Amino acid sequence: MKKFTLICTFMFLFLGVGLAQESSYQLSSHILDITQGKPASNVKISLYKQHTDGKWLMVEEKLTDENGRVKDFLKEDGTEHDGIYKLVYHVKPYFDLLGQETFYPFIEVVFELKGTTHYHVPITLSPYGYSTYRGN
Repeated sequence: MKKFTLICTFMFLFLGVGLAQESSYQLSSHILDITQGKPASNVKISLYKQHTDGKWLMVEEKLTDENGRVKDFLKEDGTEHDGIYKLVYHVKPYFDLLGQETFYPFIEVVFELKGTTHYHVPITLSPYGYSTYRGN
């Protein structure tokens, strides 16, 4: 009987782990500091969506992780996320911590989401320049 109970317990544990689904998100970003040659961590990124009247409404704010990434903007929960968005990268505090001056106190990247495709918006960053593109 103990053997049967033990087997059932393991079955339920493995079944529970198998059924637990990791949340997925439609938008991610990444900052690579090309002067340092490494990811820019602890940079605040604000996500805004443009309302039909043209005003920007904040959706959420996150900090980049140790790899310079934010992987979890716009949870895929059945909500349609189509629209025009902007990511605001608050880079001045990052450069202040490094003791570097910067020409850009913040960077705004405006883009449009359509459908349920995943979008990745990375930037390469230096104190006096940046570049962005649609990643994957």
